Formats: sequence, structure tokens, C-alpha cells
Amino acid sequence: MNPSLSRLLIAAATALGLAGCAATPMTSATNTADRTFGPIRQSIHRGADDLLTAGLGIDGLRAMTPPAVENPASPSPEELRRRAIWSNWRGIADLRPGGGAGDSLPSVPGREFAALARLDGARQPHRVLLQLPDAFDPAHPCLVVAPASGSRGVYGAIAVAGPWALPRGCAVAYTDKGAGTDYFDLDAGLGVRLDGTVGRVEAGEELAFAPDAEVSLEPRGIAFKHAHSMDNPEADWGRHVRQAVRYGLEVLAGQFPGHRMDAGHVRVIAVGISNGGGAVLRAAEVEDGLIDAVVAGEPNVYARAEGARSLYDYATLAAVLMPCALLAIEDWPQPPSPDALRAAGAARCKSYADNDMLPRGDLDVQAREALATLKRYGFDDHALRSGAISTGFDLWRAVAATYASAYGRHAPGEHPCGFSWAPLGPAGAPRAASAEERALWWSDGSGIPPGNGIALIDPGRADEDPDLPGIGCLNMLWRDHVASERVSAGVEETRASPPRAGLPVIVVHGRDDGLIPLAFSSRPYVEMARAAGREVPLWIVPDAQHFDAFLAFPDYGRRFVPLLPKVHAALDAVMVHLDDPRVPLPGEAPH
Repeated sequence: MNPSLSRLLIAAATALGLAGCAATPMTSATNTADRTFGPIRQSIHRGADDLLTAGLGIDGLRAMTPPAVENPASPSPEELRRRAIWSNWRGIADLRPGGGAGDSLPSVPGREFAALARLDGARQPHRVLLQLPDAFDPAHPCLVVAPASGSRGVYGAIAVAGPWALPRGCAVAYTDKGAGTDYFDLDAGLGVRLDGTVGRVEAGEELAFAPDAEVSLEPRGIAFKHAHSMDNPEADWGRHVRQAVRYGLEVLAGQFPGHRMDAGHVRVIAVGISNGGGAVLRAAEVEDGLIDAVVAGEPNVYARAEGARSLYDYATLAAVLMPCALLAIEDWPQPPSPDALRAAGAARCKSYADNDMLPRGDLDVQAREALATLKRYGFDDHALRSGAISTGFDLWRAVAATYASAYGRHAPGEHPCGFSWAPLGPAGAPRAASAEERALWWSDGSGIPPGNGIALIDPGRADEDPDLPGIGCLNMLWRDHVASERVSAGVEETRASPPRAGLPVIVVHGRDDGLIPLAFSSRPYVEMARAAGREVPLWIVPDAQHFDAFLAFPDYGRRFVPLLPKVHAALDAVMVHLDDPRVPLPGEAPH
């Protein structure tokens, strides 16, 4: 084995030892901290279109192919919006007949108000969007703020907040929280406009993301906001949520001038899942009464508490060891290519055994030792078994590569482990993107490539265990590397504190979550909150893992239940409590 790979493995060994539209200006926009909004693009959605499903209904969302566009190289804003809503519903919800999303979704007419917002001190803007249903009652105003899950675009929480809020007349304020799908083509110098179409940086037109760093790679590939904004957006997810609330209130005030639309008169509930769940918990920390209640589902949250671990910490360890450890686990959920995953696991065990970090010879013994190491680190049996999902879909590596760049505030082309992102040609070499590919990144992307024709490019791939050099480098950034201080500092900026006193908060988490394990995130957060005197219920949902959308795979659908219905039940519970504070928040999820 080459010497550089050996050094990476030695660093990782530390872990083994540890165990219809118009743009109108925002007349009330200000330039104070947390309150900078650009021009608003307003659109009307009625008749064959609507706010909740863009007119697709449940049957259209279940369709296996996305809504068509007339000109693939230049889709209209309306076509892009419809595809974005289709894509985000399918990426988040359990759309099976009889599944978590139900068998019907109402058509909700109304208007949308989209803008770019910028936090004080941020290099790049984030998207905010208010959906205002026609049934909104200004005499009894309700605003739900919903940050996107994962690194998704501004519609990335539509399946979380939309079906609960919009039919009951609540407005919904969304934010991509400084991540999203505004990919920038570094070769062509093209990014994404407010309306989702492709544009170039020009006077008077701000793109949603436009990196200003020079890139020496050829071809240069693509940059995306979560990895390359140089803002470490996760550190400010709470501020993004709060700015989205203020944006929503300002839009409502402009639309209903005869009514008071401020935090004292509008009921504001924050809800999010995954990264969005962590974002609403960060927003809950501030003592100003802007938000009335919070529901956090499966939150990626790094509490100031014993047992808490950051996503980067456990994701990089899982990326290194879990392929080997899974060989010691029986009956794990079947990924798309189980035989390939087993072969990769055997290669990973051998790599560690060859460097005397696992016993030589017996593969079963090696796998059991790798599994024992993960258990000593805090992974329980539920998280380990469901970890096969994240391992089989190569999520650990994709997440870690993005987050290493984000935490270190690295510019495009400066990844500390050499990763980059670009389309690939027939021979597997990076190439420039086509106009047709570029046109659909905003609508179809998830916010973290690979996907939608974009590959994660690892320059250090080896022959026997191809992903290990890159994964080993990512792991070393957390544990022992000259660049680790930048990553560690970025992670520390994401630490969560308890919610403000008296704020109703419910945390919902799947017991079988293998991507954001309960033991590293929600449990230590709730323990921290309770130690500070906050009564925060923790609803642990048996047989729920992290991805409701994955229940479409037959094996997953047989094993697991969706989490989103419990998140919506938690929203019901906080609404009842806000109506009558004498009714306590339930200590567990309804059956």
C-alpha cells in the first residue's frame, strides 16, 4: 500500500482507539442585521396550478418522471417551479398509496413572494419565499416558517410544512438557509436567477450564488452554495430561519395594511426536519419572542452536552469503518447493490488488516472488530443496521466532502482533500456541462451532488479500495491534520444552546435513524434543555429511519414507518397548546 494511504489510515486509527409573475421592490426593506431583502418576485397560483403541489396533485407527485419542459435548454420559470415542487416532494415524503403523505392532497390557491435575503456579514444570499393561501385570515394570522431539509432548495420543506399549514390558511415562509440548488457553472460563468432560470452576473441582477474565487482546475466544474459560499452557513441556520420569519411578517404587513402583522399579533410556528430541524432549534435560542413554538424532526443538532457528536465527526468515522462493520450485521436493509456493498466492505476490512489496525486473516473477525469500534463510539444497534442505507447510497462520503469545504470556508477549487464536482464524459473524465443539464440543476438538484449529471470527483482514488484515500483524508481533517483547525472551528460554530425559557418545543426522532443517530443529536439536545429547566418532550418513533422517501423501496417499506405524520402530529399538539396553555405538550407521539 502506498505511503500516503498508510498515513491516512494511521490518522483514522485514532478513531479506532477512541471508540404569472412580476418583480416588485420590497418597500420596507432595511439594511440592519438579519433584515436585508432584495426585490420581490410575486406570482399567482390558482386553477390548474396551486401552492401545495403546483397543480400536480398526489397522482402527479407519484409519477416516476418529472413534469416536462417545452425547451430543455431554456425552461420557463413556471416549468422550473413545477419540477422543483415535484422533486422536493419526492425527495422527502412517503408517497406510496396508503403511505405517510396520504392518498389525496388539496389544491390550495394563493400567491408566492420570492426574494433573496442576506445576513449581515454574509458573502452570499439565501432564498426566502412566502406562500400566502387565499384562505389566510388576517384577523387570525398564522405563519409557519420552514427551513429546507438537508441542503435542499427553497422548496425543500414543502412536504414538511405545506400539507399541514396551507389547507388551514396559514402562510408559510421557506428558506434554503444558505445552501440550496443554485449551482454555479464555473466553466461557463453562469448561475441561477431569482426565478430559477440560468443567468450571468450583470449590473442590476443578483444571482442567488456567484462565487468570486478563481479556479485553476480544467474543466473547472461546478460550485454550490453549501460547500463554496465561504460563509459556513450551518453556523447561521438559526439566523436564516429568523430572517425568514421577518421576511414573512413584512410581506404580510404589505398585503394587509389594515391589520397588525408583527410578532406580537401573528402566531409563528417553526418546523423543520433533518438540517431544517437543527435550524429551527438554533432559531429557538434567542430571547425575543419572535417564534411562538418549534417542532424539530430528526434534527441535525450538535448540543453543548455529554454524548453529543457532530455530523462531521460520526459521518467520517462511519464512512471509514461501516462498510467493513456491516459484514457483521445480519438482515440489514438492502441497498440498491448489496453484492457490491459486501465486496466493498471486504476490501475495507482488508485495507485495515493490511495496516495492522484490524486482525489479519479472518474476515468475520475483522468485521466484528470494526462493529465493536463503532459501538464503543456510541452507535447503537438501530443506527448501525440503518446505517446500511447511508453506506449503500454513498451518503457518508458525499456529506463529508461537502461539509469539509463548508466548515473550512474553502473556495471552489480549494478543497483540503482535493474533491471537486463536475459532469463526467463517457471515459469518466470531467467535462463542461451542457445547456440542457445546467437548465435543470436548480429544479431537480438536492443541494449536495453527486446527482443530476454531476459527479463527486476524488483525485486520490486507489485500485483495491478506491474510496479509502479520500475518505481517510476527510476523517483525518477531524482528527489529525494541519487543516483540521479550520474544520474544527467551523464545526464548533454550529453548537446549539437550550431554547429560550417558556418556548414550546417538541423534538421528534426515529429510533432507527442511521444518518442522524438519536444518541448523538436529539437525545443529548433534550437532556441539555431539560438540565437548563426547559420542558422539551422527545418523541421517539419506533421503526422510523431518516428518509421517508426511501420507503418506496419494497424492503424499506416493509421494515420502516414514515416520520412525517408524527411531525404533523407534533404541530397539532403545539397548536392546541398555544390555543390553551393549560393543555400540556404530550410527552410522546400518539399511536
